[in-house]
Amino acid sequence: MISVLVADAQPLRRFGFRMLLERTSDTEIVGEVEDGAEAVRRATELHPDVVLMGTRIPGVDGIEATRRIVAAGGRSRILVLTKFDVDRYALAALRAGASGFLLKDTRPEELLAGIRAVAAGDAVIAPALTRRLLDAFADRLGDDLCGPAREDPRLGSLTGREREVLVAIGRGLTNGEIAQRFTLSESTVKTHVGRVLAKIGARDRIQAVIRAYDLRLIRPI
Repeated sequence: MISVLVADAQPLRRFGFRMLLERTSDTEIVGEVEDGAEAVRRATELHPDVVLMGTRIPGVDGIEATRRIVAAGGRSRILVLTKFDVDRYALAALRAGASGFLLKDTRPEELLAGIRAVAAGDAVIAPALTRRLLDAFADRLGDDLCGPAREDPRLGSLTGREREVLVAIGRGLTNGEIAQRFTLSESTVKTHVGRVLAKIGARDRIQAVIRAYDLRLIRPI
């Protein structure tokens, strides 16, 4: 069973999540809260597999709550729920350590698939959506993305092929597309991706994309 904690300011939305999760055979809701401070406290107490986190919640907002939960070093992974076109806090939540990003109006089956993916240690943002998200918020990254690539110890630890793979990840390519581009098997690409994530200190592909932008290996189009 995948245990889920729901943090959302809207009672009706929390009720909907509860109904969905209770009717699904492999998920269970272990708690629901309406503010960020309570989300942090309950995550510490309950150790849920996944926290469904709204960004605009009272008190401690979803970004700071995400940061605190991740910093605590527990097993809980954060799936951010928000509105892509209007929520300028989405990228900040991913920077804080969230493992995925979905729209609040996503279909139930997509939400469940996202919960399962995050619980399994995967990212839930499709590569194309990851790129759209980062391009949309590029002006809020806080760095001059037009400058030269940064010299960083993490980059120095990468082999030439691993650096190419990181750039490809940053451009939103899937493992299959990376394999085709570099004439590699998908299993070899998976090995390269795993090593890249470990060397640059990224939890998943989402954070790898953010690192690629931060290090100026990728420029928004």
